[in-house]
Amino acid sequence: MKRINEYKKLFSVEKDIELKALKTTYRNLVKEWHPDKFQEGDALREEAELKSRQIIDGYHFLVSIAPETKAANLEEYNATISESGIADFQHKGLLLEITFLNGSTYEYFGVPKSVFVKMINSDKQMRFAKRNIFTSYLYRKSKKELQEA
Repeated sequence: MKRINEYKKLFSVEKDIELKALKTTYRNLVKEWHPDKFQEGDALREEAELKSRQIIDGYHFLVSIAPETKAANLEEYNATISESGIADFQHKGLLLEITFLNGSTYEYFGVPKSVFVKMINSDKQMRFAKRNIFTSYLYRKSKKELQEA
């Protein structure tokens, strides 16, 4: 949640994320903080490099949790959570990362440790996750499926 709020603050997003406004803000920030605007050896150049990386990461992150993106990928998400089982999971802070048997990985934000412990101790983890995690927490697809060579 801290990461979400940090990126929203960077892009001046108050409530819902609108992709069109986000893209405009992104372009303006990139223009302002592009490292090529600064001379070699300038102290601001290093700051600009860090800031530009942060802007790019923030943009991709906010796009991935935007309502429009989630709506566009809803069919794929529903197929994953209903047809594929859980292959692996890990919990750090309030972030739960679940990798499914189909290879896709989703991050769920704001999941308290108590809910994670209940999922681990559940004899039917997938059923528990469907009822208590998949529809209750903000999520995003974090990794693409591994391609077979």
